Amino acid sequence: MKTRRKTLAVFAGVGLLVVTVVMSCSELDKVIIAPPDTIPGAKYVGMDQCALCHEKLVKRFKTSAHARFAIPGPNDCVPAQGCESCHGPGSLHIEHGAPDKFGGHIINPSKKPEACFRCHVDKQAEFNLPYHHPVREGKMSCTDCHDPHGDDMKKGKGVLIARTNDACAQCHREQTRPRVFQHEALKDGCTVCHNVHGSINQKMLVENDNNLCLKCHAEVVNTAHARIRTVAIAGGSHSGRVNAGPCWSAGCHTAMHGSNIQHYFRY
Repeated sequence: MKTRRKTLAVFAGVGLLVVTVVMSCSELDKVIIAPPDTIPGAKYVGMDQCALCHEKLVKRFKTSAHARFAIPGPNDCVPAQGCESCHGPGSLHIEHGAPDKFGGHIINPSKKPEACFRCHVDKQAEFNLPYHHPVREGKMSCTDCHDPHGDDMKKGKGVLIARTNDACAQCHREQTRPRVFQHEALKDGCTVCHNVHGSINQKMLVENDNNLCLKCHAEVVNTAHARIRTVAIAGGSHSGRVNAGPCWSAGCHTAMHGSNIQHYFRY
């Protein structure tokens, strides 16, 4: 009996040690990234120094995924993590103070998306596709749609459908405004139909033909002849109609974002 108790105690001790190690790793683990562009003469000062002026921002930032970023240094040390992982070493910015206005003494990702592209290389590639939001042209920035300091990177702060599309609604108000007959796809967000960073298709559509709509709306129905099958939508055959062109541009469902007139979205 004593041997059994000792064995159980050993297993309990090992289990507690494993839990402790796992918790420690999850709390201390950092994502190692390449350092940002160099700022001549600047040195890393640490996030606590940033908090002296940006107290509210740093407090909120600590819950962000970006706060886990760290820049590797010699001998496995971490000279910078958090703020300076994206903004670069901050000593000169602190020295010059607020009037600096990012005047070469700190990196401002809202003006220089290359700071974001160091990690988000897939998004950089999408911005190079034929149809894209004009970020690389300097007419927009990543921070127009994303909050890099918050725990939720998307800027929408409402609830349900409003929150899902808030970032897009800042500019695309006509497409996202409420309607009597709402397209159900909007509940899942604009990204159901649009690749918001860039696409090979006009209007940044995920697909540029009827397949975009048929993924949700298609039904395959058997006819009187067992070998003949037809495409049906809402119980009606569309086999002849889908050949006329995309659903939204063939004179049918032109009000694809929703309608105040009728639920078929024809106008």
